[in-house]
Amino acid sequence: MVTLVTDPIADMLTRIRNAVAVGHERVAMPSSKMKVNIAQILVDEGFIDRFEVAEEGHRRELELVLRYADRRRSVIEGLRRISRPGHRVYRGAQELPRVQGGLGVAVVSTSQGLMADREARKRRLGGEIICEVW
Repeated sequence: MVTLVTDPIADMLTRIRNAVAVGHERVAMPSSKMKVNIAQILVDEGFIDRFEVAEEGHRRELELVLRYADRRRSVIEGLRRISRPGHRVYRGAQELPRVQGGLGVAVVSTSQGLMADREARKRRLGGEIICEVW
């Protein structure tokens, strides 16, 4: 059964949020280039251990392996969708948010691809703020 999702990035964040809430080790979702890029940023920033893209027939599925600290406490404390299909949020390089005083990461879609807010600031690139993770 195929379900139509109007905001696939919000769906991805909700799946991660729900998996963390119940302590799952892995979470799976339909794959896309943007979701894979977001997953790579989460790996680079240390929020998840790794991810895998599996092909099942003509469908591709993205599976994230979540990271936990001591006593099954998740490294991810919160996720928030910023720019939505009905309300896009753009910022210049100087106005990019510092999530939780620099402890979190904002995923920014720039002219040079998706990147963490720190990298976008370093390259002096602004863009669409996709989400925040802390």
